[in-house]
Amino acid sequence: MSPSLIQEVTKIRRHLHQHPELGYEETGTAQLIHEQLTQLGIEHKTEVGKTGVVAFIPATGEPSKTIALRADMDALPIHEETNLPYASQTPGKMHACGHDGHTAILLGTAKLLTETPHRKNNVLLLFQPAEEGGAGGKALVDAGALRGEVVGTPADIIFGLHGHPDHRIGHVSTRPGAIMASAAQFRVIIKGKGAHAAYPHNGIDPIVIGSHIVTALQTVASRNVDPLDSVVVTIGQFLAGVAHNVIPEKAELNGTLRTLNMATEQIAVKAIESIVANTALAFGGEATITWTSNPYPVTFNDPDATDTFRRIATEAIGTDNVHHEPHPSMGGEDFSYYGYEIPACFFFLGLLPHGADSYPNLHAPNFDFNDDALETGIQLMTELALTA
Repeated sequence: MSPSLIQEVTKIRRHLHQHPELGYEETGTAQLIHEQLTQLGIEHKTEVGKTGVVAFIPATGEPSKTIALRADMDALPIHEETNLPYASQTPGKMHACGHDGHTAILLGTAKLLTETPHRKNNVLLLFQPAEEGGAGGKALVDAGALRGEVVGTPADIIFGLHGHPDHRIGHVSTRPGAIMASAAQFRVIIKGKGAHAAYPHNGIDPIVIGSHIVTALQTVASRNVDPLDSVVVTIGQFLAGVAHNVIPEKAELNGTLRTLNMATEQIAVKAIESIVANTALAFGGEATITWTSNPYPVTFNDPDATDTFRRIATEAIGTDNVHHEPHPSMGGEDFSYYGYEIPACFFFLGLLPHGADSYPNLHAPNFDFNDDALETGIQLMTELALTA
């Protein structure tokens, strides 16, 4: 791989980092992708699933199969604290999850594929919007991107990657079966009765009710689900109150549920709904819960697709650099939607520099995708496209 390609992709990656866009707002990112694909002479469609881009690179002869490769494009509503010369120019928004790196890798892959004279496979490139809670993967599936209804031909298999701060540069890992958890969001509205803080007996305190709900929800994992199974219930927001001396009328909780199989999810949902309703009732209030319309399913790696990835990755970067991921992550990923349509394999790409003990975590204000990982990402995506 030429140094000039890496330099070009690095420049693109840093431009994307400077100009982050949230889910379904990625118009500038999509425009850059459109311009790059146009320069390469690659057929593509924009505004797929609102702001996505889907491209098609045909085989040079009679095609063996169609390989789909996916990159997510969206940023997060986080204020950047890296102090980098290419830091976000948009206050309150940044690429804190590395999607700028994922997009740059797929653009580099596109360029490398066009420079490859013999390609036995057709290749679909999916530049996907709104991974961070917007179910952009579902939007592309619903638009027919995998079925060849947008551009190209129906995909036979799909691969996706994500930068991983705990794995070394030049290393990758994956596993068959569940690799990332389902992710459902919920909102709880607690209704009480407002009162002066000095006279709590005249009111029904929704903050007290909410506090008991937050505590009781921890029993979903400890008392409702098999200890050998995995479930996470986290309240990330507790919104209530207008002044220090006023008991408010209502409170709001926002949280997430993560599991590794549908049976456990159903048990947890039932337990959460019961705890919310009955805890509020016990204190004289009431509470309602609503769930997101598009909860992310478990990200499940097809065993054969995973074997294909391991074979190709081992040949490309060596046995010592390809690892088995011992446990699924409880993080969620809307790459999961693709795996319910066709065989899929999702893998982690190392970001940890050699000699370093740690690297900033994903979704942290000091995170930045490590440009040293771009070459390995492009190499693997290209080899998957050519030889899967």
